[in-house]
Amino acid sequence: MSNMELVKTAQAMVAEGKGILAIDESTGTCQKRFDSIGVDCTEATRRQYREMLLTTKGLGDQISGAILFDETLRQSTAQGVTFIKAMQDAGILPGIKVDTGAHPLAGHEGEKVTAGLDGLRDRLKEYSGLGARFAKWRAVITIGENMPTSACIEANCHALARYAALCQEAGIVPIVEPEVLMDGSHTLDECYDVTEATLRSLFNQMYEQNVLLGGSILKASMVISGSDCPDRAGVDDVAGATVECLLNAVPAAVAGVVFLSGGQGSEEATAHLDAMNRLGNFPWPLSFSYGRALQATSLTLWGEDTAANVGVAQQSLAHRARMNGLAAQGQYEPSMEA
Repeated sequence: MSNMELVKTAQAMVAEGKGILAIDESTGTCQKRFDSIGVDCTEATRRQYREMLLTTKGLGDQISGAILFDETLRQSTAQGVTFIKAMQDAGILPGIKVDTGAHPLAGHEGEKVTAGLDGLRDRLKEYSGLGARFAKWRAVITIGENMPTSACIEANCHALARYAALCQEAGIVPIVEPEVLMDGSHTLDECYDVTEATLRSLFNQMYEQNVLLGGSILKASMVISGSDCPDRAGVDDVAGATVECLLNAVPAAVAGVVFLSGGQGSEEATAHLDAMNRLGNFPWPLSFSYGRALQATSLTLWGEDTAANVGVAQQSLAHRARMNGLAAQGQYEPSMEA
């Protein structure tokens, strides 16, 4: 894929009113989700659940792409249509999670670095051949006592930049995701400082690795109070701080910014996205790449009766996609939830 094709694909991923569905949960994470609804977690039930999501009628109207797990990329519908073909027919770009998870960072207790660079070039070549158009790599940054260290930030951002360069070499658009975790009692201001430092490091590293910014997407965490903060910031404060941080640290050349929900409630994540988009025009589209914030209600409904409730579970997903599509344009109202 040429540079222009990378740019074109990246722009399609953040087209007006569209965002990305994240269904790239590992088998272990899927086990926890299925345990919560009383469904056995097997290859068959995971396939069944993800087919329900991906075959939702009209999903491509608000969902530009979906991030898949390796297993899902290779699966097919009950009718024998590959998920890749079903997505392409629905106008949804196939994506793939390529990191192998966060592991303890040696010499830095409590901090992690994401692995997966070994053999990545060959895996990306295979994924491209299977039909993947973009990929995702997630780093995790923890705020705590004497954390994060500059060593943790730099190690993770260097890996993100190397991953991004390998993706573009393979003709795949990289989503770079440096998630500053909500866990903890930190304030909005503390989150701002850590997020800005992380983003500055990330784009310095991407520059050093000759990554084409116009052919890449930033998946960002919002600047938000810690989940245990006694005085959590409201929607407008989160929106204002997040936008200010992005303007200070993210180059205008980046194709787009999509947010992760990071433990927020479904409507909370939508309200934050909408509030940001009401603040004005930015150098890049601000959209969404939600996992739980799109899936949560659908998962519960499906779990109540995996055969009979497919339709209502799909309606729930379509509704959340519509709400976030409107929020990506600053046109969401809470009254629309009714």
